[in-house]
Amino acid sequence: MSKKLTKRAEDYSKWYNELVVKADLAENSAVRGCMVIKPYGYAIWEKMQAELDKMFKETGHENAYFPLFVPKSLFEAEEKNAEGFAKECAIVTHYRLKNDPDNKGKLIVDPNAKLEEELIVRPTSEAIIWNTYKGWIQSYRDLPLLINQWANVVRWEMRTRLFLRTAEFLWQEGHTAHASKKEAIAESKQMQEVYATFAEKFMAMPVVKGAKSESERFAGAEETYTIEALMQDGKALQAGTSHFLGQNFAKAFDVKYTSKEGKQEYVWATSWGVSTRLIGGLIMTHSDDYGLVLPPKLAPIEVVIVPIYKSEEQLEAISEKVAVFVAAFKKKGISVKFDHRDTFRPGAKFAEYELKGVPVRIAIGARDLESNTVEVARRDTLEKQTISQDDVVTFVANLLEDIQENLFSRALLYRDAHTTEVTTFDEFKDAIANKGGFVSAHWDGTEETEDKIKEITKATIRCIPNDQKLEAGACVFSGKPSARKVLFAKAY
Repeated sequence: MSKKLTKRAEDYSKWYNELVVKADLAENSAVRGCMVIKPYGYAIWEKMQAELDKMFKETGHENAYFPLFVPKSLFEAEEKNAEGFAKECAIVTHYRLKNDPDNKGKLIVDPNAKLEEELIVRPTSEAIIWNTYKGWIQSYRDLPLLINQWANVVRWEMRTRLFLRTAEFLWQEGHTAHASKKEAIAESKQMQEVYATFAEKFMAMPVVKGAKSESERFAGAEETYTIEALMQDGKALQAGTSHFLGQNFAKAFDVKYTSKEGKQEYVWATSWGVSTRLIGGLIMTHSDDYGLVLPPKLAPIEVVIVPIYKSEEQLEAISEKVAVFVAAFKKKGISVKFDHRDTFRPGAKFAEYELKGVPVRIAIGARDLESNTVEVARRDTLEKQTISQDDVVTFVANLLEDIQENLFSRALLYRDAHTTEVTTFDEFKDAIANKGGFVSAHWDGTEETEDKIKEITKATIRCIPNDQKLEAGACVFSGKPSARKVLFAKAY
């Protein structure tokens, strides 16, 4: 298969799909809408998972695991949540197959093995978790209950795309219970901050923190806090959400606690999650026509060393020197690979690691041994430098930090350049159609106006930014009074 990619400017969607496959991140599976995450793609997810898990535990959360299957009666208990996910549910109705008497070697559903109660394959876990919490919470002493789980979920999507939208995906979902509304809201906002910190410090992906409009909220939530990122094609990506659930689930599942005053009170709830969709966001924030561009903090391989040699004796001499570099890099906590495969030429290796987005590549040959130098190439700018072997470890360590910062700065400049303030609907339509990106505009707060704007432009309200000050104005569409501006965009 050719490794050459379609140009982003020619067909962004095709470029993305080719990159995911050719960079060995993932591929479509035999199950429609599901994906196989390949080792290199999963290694990125593991890096994300490790950093997020550390952040969750630093904020007092513990990991647990809950069943994949949810009894239909439990799923229906919180009405808004059930209605919100009903169209995406996969349902288990039978528990056994049997041989088909009319078609030898084939299996059919055993009609005598029908479940007494149908099971929903979880699209989200609030129902099974809150049914469990009922047995875990009796007193104020049991609160707050701060639980996270790493899991898979199934949402039967009709239109799928690797990482961005698949019928099954990996994620984490936090579910917490609190004694007061104030505590639960604080938890929801804290987790939004955790997600924003992760996105910006590790993914080098700038985000806008804000609240969703009522129609865009999570089903069953009283408030949804989000982080919104802007991709290179001018579309927004919802990168993580945190929900204040009020007492909706506590009432649906009768989860009460005895307060210090001896009264029976319903607990207050939150839920929050990010998924393997973040890998899609990582790709579309930084990558280029040559392949992946990975921020060093999430790159499975931060440094690759490629030997250039003509004889076994040269390779042996180079390998001896490289062993010193590898040990020094590992001592600094830098992941490094020495690619001494003899089945590929150096040029092919360069192209492979460029495609896979390895942040730094070092080339070393026989002449470099004589001159005590190496060639260092950085993936983000494709620049090369000749560096003394004596300085290479320190130089590369600093370079990795510079690459991380440069990727964030570059993405931030793009986002700022593609955020447009408008006052008229003609300006709004022009910005959405011809420039893309975020459009900041006044909105009258009604779902009717929101729906009309979406119908005409396909743009949705991405969020009401946390830092958006109250500012009297007129709605960009209806002309009615508005208290502040919101961010619109076309989105994934």
